[in-house]
Amino acid sequence: MEIEYDFSGQTAIVTGGSRGIGRAIAAQFVRFGAHVWIWDVDQVELDGPHSLTVDVTNADQIAKAVAQIISQSSRIDILVNNAGYLGRYQLFEQFDPGEWQHILQVNLIGVFEVTRQILPFMRRAGRGRIVNMGSLAGKEGLPNLAAYSAASAGVIAFTKALSREVCDIDIRVNCVAPGPIDTNLIRRLGHEVVDAMITASPLKRLGSVEEVAGMVLWLCSAASAFNTGAVFDMSGGRARY
Repeated sequence: MEIEYDFSGQTAIVTGGSRGIGRAIAAQFVRFGAHVWIWDVDQVELDGPHSLTVDVTNADQIAKAVAQIISQSSRIDILVNNAGYLGRYQLFEQFDPGEWQHILQVNLIGVFEVTRQILPFMRRAGRGRIVNMGSLAGKEGLPNLAAYSAASAGVIAFTKALSREVCDIDIRVNCVAPGPIDTNLIRRLGHEVVDAMITASPLKRLGSVEEVAGMVLWLCSAASAFNTGAVFDMSGGRARY
Protein backbone atom coordinates (compact mmCIF):
# COMPACT_ATOMS: atom_id res chain seq x y z
CA MET A 1 0.00 0.00 0.00
CA GLU A 2 1.40 3.34 -1.05
CA ILE A 3 1.30 6.08 1.60
CA GLU A 4 0.11 9.53 0.56
CA TYR A 5 0.90 12.86 2.22
CA ASP A 6 -0.20 16.43 1.65
CA PHE A 7 2.48 19.07 2.19
CA SER A 8 0.76 21.65 -0.01
CA GLY A 9 1.61 25.21 0.98
CA GLN A 10 4.55 24.17 3.14
CA THR A 11 8.13 25.27 2.54
CA ALA A 12 10.85 22.70 3.11
CA ILE A 13 14.64 23.03 3.14
CA VAL A 14 16.79 19.94 2.57
CA THR A 15 20.51 20.43 3.06
CA GLY A 16 22.83 18.15 1.13
CA GLY A 17 20.05 17.48 -1.34
CA SER A 18 22.00 17.10 -4.55
CA ARG A 19 22.43 13.34 -4.28
CA GLY A 20 21.72 10.21 -2.27
CA ILE A 21 19.40 10.41 0.71
CA GLY A 22 18.90 14.17 0.46
CA ARG A 23 17.91 13.98 -3.18
CA ALA A 24 15.35 11.27 -2.43
CA ILE A 25 13.90 13.30 0.45
CA ALA A 26 13.60 16.43 -1.70
CA ALA A 27 11.95 14.51 -4.53
CA GLN A 28 9.35 13.02 -2.19
CA PHE A 29 8.50 16.39 -0.66
CA VAL A 30 8.01 17.80 -4.16
CA ARG A 31 5.83 14.85 -5.07
CA PHE A 32 3.50 15.57 -2.16
CA GLY A 33 3.15 19.28 -2.81
CA ALA A 34 5.82 21.00 -0.73
CA HIS A 35 7.71 24.05 -1.94
CA VAL A 36 11.26 22.64 -1.70
CA TRP A 37 14.63 24.32 -1.49
CA ILE A 38 17.78 22.24 -1.80
CA TRP A 39 20.93 23.60 -0.21
CA ASP A 40 24.18 22.03 -1.34
CA VAL A 41 27.72 22.91 -2.30
CA ASP A 42 27.08 21.12 -5.61
CA GLN A 43 24.70 22.06 -8.41
CA VAL A 44 21.41 20.16 -8.49
CA GLU A 45 19.65 18.78 -11.57
CA LEU A 46 16.21 17.80 -10.32
CA ASP A 47 12.78 18.83 -11.55
CA GLY A 48 10.66 20.63 -8.97
CA PRO A 49 12.78 22.03 -6.16
CA HIS A 50 14.72 25.27 -6.13
CA SER A 51 18.46 24.92 -5.65
CA LEU A 52 20.86 27.23 -3.83
CA THR A 53 24.60 26.82 -3.47
CA VAL A 54 25.10 26.79 0.29
CA ASP A 55 28.00 25.57 2.39
CA VAL A 56 26.49 24.67 5.78
CA THR A 57 29.76 25.62 7.47
CA ASN A 58 29.45 29.19 6.16
CA ALA A 59 27.12 31.36 8.27
CA ASP A 60 26.99 34.17 5.69
CA GLN A 61 25.88 31.83 2.91
CA ILE A 62 23.20 30.39 5.18
CA ALA A 63 21.92 33.87 6.06
CA LYS A 64 21.68 34.89 2.40
CA ALA A 65 19.82 31.70 1.51
CA VAL A 66 17.36 32.15 4.38
CA ALA A 67 16.69 35.74 3.33
CA GLN A 68 16.00 34.66 -0.26
CA ILE A 69 13.55 31.97 0.83
CA ILE A 70 11.72 34.23 3.28
CA SER A 71 11.38 36.93 0.61
CA GLN A 72 9.48 34.43 -1.54
CA SER A 73 7.76 32.10 0.90
CA SER A 74 7.51 34.23 4.09
CA ARG A 75 7.89 31.12 6.26
CA ILE A 76 9.86 27.89 6.65
CA ASP A 77 7.87 24.88 7.79
CA ILE A 78 10.31 21.99 7.45
CA LEU A 79 14.07 21.68 7.86
CA VAL A 80 15.93 18.47 7.08
CA ASN A 81 19.55 18.72 8.18
CA ASN A 82 20.99 16.12 5.84
CA ALA A 83 24.31 17.57 4.64
CA GLY A 84 27.11 15.27 5.68
CA TYR A 85 30.70 14.25 5.10
CA LEU A 86 31.84 10.73 5.93
CA GLY A 87 35.56 11.17 5.58
CA ARG A 88 38.04 8.38 5.06
CA TYR A 89 37.60 4.89 6.44
CA GLN A 90 40.75 4.56 8.53
CA LEU A 91 42.18 4.27 12.02
CA PHE A 92 41.87 7.39 14.15
CA GLU A 93 45.65 7.43 14.69
CA GLN A 94 46.10 7.86 10.95
CA PHE A 95 43.69 10.77 10.66
CA ASP A 96 44.98 14.21 9.86
CA PRO A 97 43.50 16.61 12.47
CA GLY A 98 42.22 18.85 9.70
CA GLU A 99 40.18 15.95 8.33
CA TRP A 100 38.31 15.17 11.54
CA GLN A 101 37.79 18.87 12.20
CA HIS A 102 36.15 19.15 8.77
CA ILE A 103 33.93 16.14 9.56
CA LEU A 104 32.78 17.82 12.77
CA GLN A 105 32.22 21.14 11.01
CA VAL A 106 29.97 19.68 8.32
CA ASN A 107 28.10 17.03 10.30
CA LEU A 108 27.63 18.76 13.66
CA ILE A 109 28.48 22.47 13.60
CA GLY A 110 26.65 22.83 10.28
CA VAL A 111 23.50 21.41 11.90
CA PHE A 112 23.88 23.92 14.75
CA GLU A 113 24.28 26.91 12.44
CA VAL A 114 21.53 26.08 9.97
CA THR A 115 19.09 25.37 12.81
CA ARG A 116 20.10 28.53 14.66
CA GLN A 117 19.23 30.69 11.68
CA ILE A 118 15.98 28.96 10.74
CA LEU A 119 14.46 28.29 14.17
CA PRO A 120 13.38 31.94 14.78
CA PHE A 121 11.10 31.78 11.71
CA MET A 122 9.47 28.60 13.01
CA ARG A 123 9.01 30.29 16.38
CA ARG A 124 7.35 33.23 14.68
CA ALA A 125 4.99 30.94 12.77
CA GLY A 126 4.23 28.89 15.88
CA ARG A 127 5.08 25.56 14.25
CA GLY A 128 7.80 23.65 12.45
CA ARG A 129 9.35 20.27 11.83
CA ILE A 130 13.08 19.62 12.09
CA VAL A 131 14.62 16.29 11.16
CA ASN A 132 18.33 15.83 11.80
CA MET A 133 20.08 13.03 9.96
CA GLY A 134 22.31 11.15 12.37
CA SER A 135 23.79 7.70 11.88
CA LEU A 136 24.08 4.25 13.36
CA ALA A 137 27.71 5.31 13.94
CA GLY A 138 26.49 7.90 16.43
CA LYS A 139 24.67 5.26 18.49
CA GLU A 140 27.25 2.51 18.49
CA GLY A 141 30.58 4.07 17.52
CA LEU A 142 32.03 2.42 14.44
CA PRO A 143 35.75 1.57 14.17
CA ASN A 144 37.64 3.45 11.47
CA LEU A 145 34.92 6.13 11.55
CA ALA A 146 35.73 7.68 14.92
CA ALA A 147 35.26 11.33 13.98
CA TYR A 148 32.08 10.64 12.03
CA SER A 149 30.75 8.57 14.96
CA ALA A 150 31.46 11.42 17.37
CA ALA A 151 29.76 14.01 15.15
CA SER A 152 26.71 11.77 14.70
CA ALA A 153 26.46 11.21 18.44
CA GLY A 154 26.46 14.98 18.85
CA VAL A 155 23.58 15.29 16.39
CA ILE A 156 21.58 12.76 18.41
CA ALA A 157 22.18 14.58 21.71
CA PHE A 158 21.46 17.96 20.10
CA THR A 159 18.15 16.64 18.78
CA LYS A 160 17.06 15.49 22.23
CA ALA A 161 18.13 18.72 23.93
CA LEU A 162 16.60 21.09 21.38
CA SER A 163 13.32 19.19 21.26
CA ARG A 164 12.78 19.94 24.94
CA GLU A 165 13.50 23.62 24.47
CA VAL A 166 10.95 24.17 21.70
CA CYS A 167 8.10 21.83 22.63
CA ASP A 168 6.19 24.70 24.24
CA ILE A 169 4.82 25.35 20.75
CA ASP A 170 4.16 23.10 17.77
CA ILE A 171 7.79 22.52 16.82
CA ARG A 172 8.95 18.93 16.68
CA VAL A 173 12.61 17.91 16.46
CA ASN A 174 13.55 14.32 15.65
CA CYS A 175 16.51 12.36 14.35
CA VAL A 176 16.83 9.58 11.80
CA ALA A 177 19.87 7.35 12.27
CA PRO A 178 20.49 5.26 9.16
CA GLY A 179 22.78 2.30 9.02
CA PRO A 180 24.48 1.60 5.69
CA ILE A 181 22.30 2.92 2.86
CA ASP A 182 22.94 2.20 -0.80
CA THR A 183 24.52 5.48 -1.86
CA ASN A 184 27.74 6.48 -3.61
CA LEU A 185 29.00 7.68 -0.22
CA ILE A 186 28.86 4.11 1.09
CA ARG A 187 29.90 2.42 -2.15
CA ARG A 188 33.08 4.52 -2.23
CA LEU A 189 34.27 2.70 0.90
CA GLY A 190 34.99 -0.30 -1.34
CA HIS A 191 33.52 -3.74 -1.95
CA GLU A 192 35.20 -5.33 1.06
CA VAL A 193 33.79 -2.77 3.51
CA VAL A 194 30.32 -2.80 1.93
CA ASP A 195 30.20 -6.60 1.94
CA ALA A 196 31.10 -6.59 5.65
CA MET A 197 28.27 -4.12 6.32
CA ILE A 198 25.79 -6.35 4.52
CA THR A 199 27.01 -9.41 6.41
CA ALA A 200 26.55 -7.57 9.72
CA SER A 201 22.96 -6.64 8.85
CA PRO A 202 20.18 -8.97 10.05
CA LEU A 203 18.32 -8.17 6.81
CA LYS A 204 21.46 -8.89 4.76
CA ARG A 205 21.23 -5.86 2.53
CA LEU A 206 21.79 -2.15 2.36
CA GLY A 207 18.85 0.16 2.91
CA SER A 208 17.47 2.29 0.08
CA VAL A 209 17.31 6.07 -0.06
CA GLU A 210 13.56 5.82 -0.66
CA GLU A 211 13.12 3.96 2.62
CA VAL A 212 14.93 6.72 4.52
CA ALA A 213 12.92 9.40 2.72
CA GLY A 214 9.71 7.65 3.74
CA MET A 215 10.68 7.90 7.41
CA VAL A 216 11.56 11.58 7.10
CA LEU A 217 8.27 12.45 5.43
CA TRP A 218 6.31 10.59 8.11
CA LEU A 219 8.13 12.56 10.85
CA CYS A 220 7.16 15.81 9.13
CA SER A 221 3.52 14.82 8.69
CA ALA A 222 0.52 15.23 10.98
CA ALA A 223 0.68 11.50 11.71
CA SER A 224 3.82 12.05 13.79
CA ALA A 225 2.67 14.99 15.91
CA PHE A 226 3.38 13.20 19.23
CA ASN A 227 7.00 12.38 18.38
CA THR A 228 9.78 14.74 19.43
CA GLY A 229 13.32 14.21 20.65
CA ALA A 230 13.24 10.68 19.24
CA VAL A 231 15.87 8.77 17.29
CA PHE A 232 14.53 6.45 14.61
CA ASP A 233 16.82 3.68 13.39
CA MET A 234 17.04 2.80 9.71
CA SER A 235 19.58 0.05 10.17
CA GLY A 236 17.87 -3.12 9.00
CA GLY A 237 17.91 -4.44 12.56
CA ARG A 238 21.62 -3.82 13.05
CA ALA A 239 21.25 -1.25 15.86
CA ARG A 240 21.50 -2.84 19.28
CA TYR A 241 19.62 -0.14 21.21
